[in-house]
Amino acid sequence: MFSLKKKSSKSQARMGTLNTRHGKIPTPFFMPIATQGVVKNISVQELEKAGADIVLANTYHLYFKPGQKTLKKAKGLHNLMNWQGPMLTDSGGFQVFSLAHKLVKNKKPLVKIIKQGVYFQSVYDGSKHLFTPKKVLEIQKDIGSDIRMVLDICSPAKCSKKQAASDLAITLDWARAAKKNKSRDKSLLFGIVQGALFEDLRKESVEELLKLNFNGYAIGGLAVGEETEEMYQVLDYTVPRLPENKPRYLMGVGYPEQIVEAVKRGVDMFDCVIPTREARHGRLYYFKKRKQLEYLTINIKLEKFSRDLKLINPGSVFPELRQYTRAYLRHLFSINEPLAMRLATLNNLEFYLNWMKKIRENIRQGRL
Repeated sequence: MFSLKKKSSKSQARMGTLNTRHGKIPTPFFMPIATQGVVKNISVQELEKAGADIVLANTYHLYFKPGQKTLKKAKGLHNLMNWQGPMLTDSGGFQVFSLAHKLVKNKKPLVKIIKQGVYFQSVYDGSKHLFTPKKVLEIQKDIGSDIRMVLDICSPAKCSKKQAASDLAITLDWARAAKKNKSRDKSLLFGIVQGALFEDLRKESVEELLKLNFNGYAIGGLAVGEETEEMYQVLDYTVPRLPENKPRYLMGVGYPEQIVEAVKRGVDMFDCVIPTREARHGRLYYFKKRKQLEYLTINIKLEKFSRDLKLINPGSVFPELRQYTRAYLRHLFSINEPLAMRLATLNNLEFYLNWMKKIRENIRQGRL
């Protein structure tokens, strides 16, 4: 399922291969976010051309739209969205909590944790639902994902130790229940390490999850408001406790330099909305010339780019980025033309996927 190919002599960085039902993926890798079965503004064919090996979809949103009946009829999201590569789905637990405040005005939304799972209201219509460890795995089975996540509670970054410990106890109970309900197909099931910023809780989380022998281990509860150095500290004492022969996934991270630092600490898998979200706001990512792992960003909406006739990205695999100028892209943003977001998204996703290629090459050549 997972094999190591090379370990760095300079850090804990490593290269490997993750085998899934829909293909092999070289690690470390980055997963573009296809929350609702689509990476916003671009097609599956463009994803493939950019070099994506795997995408991440969201259980919560797909449960409501298009819904389990449609997913079953289509025999999974791979067929529905015409993506034949590997796919990871989260459990939807993060959205249950993070979207609650958007439900109703002047009323406290329903999010009630019980032993069996969590009651909540749909962000779409306010209807009431129950997610259990078994239920979210059933939804992920209907989605047909290759890598599935257990239901967990993502504690706030600055929460008290009492709350973090309580959340962790429930998360571990749910992980045990999920392992008992693992599908008999060839999908992979990952446990999620929680514990906020408390080392002893993170240690407890790892020790209990290892007893369950998951296919891989995710590190959750980071990139949720803590300082970057705090995130690195959690990785410093958490990653070494994870088994070397299993993939390690840092959820929701991050900026390019954060990915490099996490790779140096032994992490293999990443996802983040940054490249697509920032593209929609006009922030473009570029490599610095002749530098292996250095980059810069520009805000294409600024007035100074209104007469910039440099091409958007002359080295891109996408003809549009080799043909249109920055001035034209800036103009498209100024008139709220959807093409602007598409071009910016293509640029940023291609950058992130090439960033991972450069990371792997640096590990291969002994520079990282």
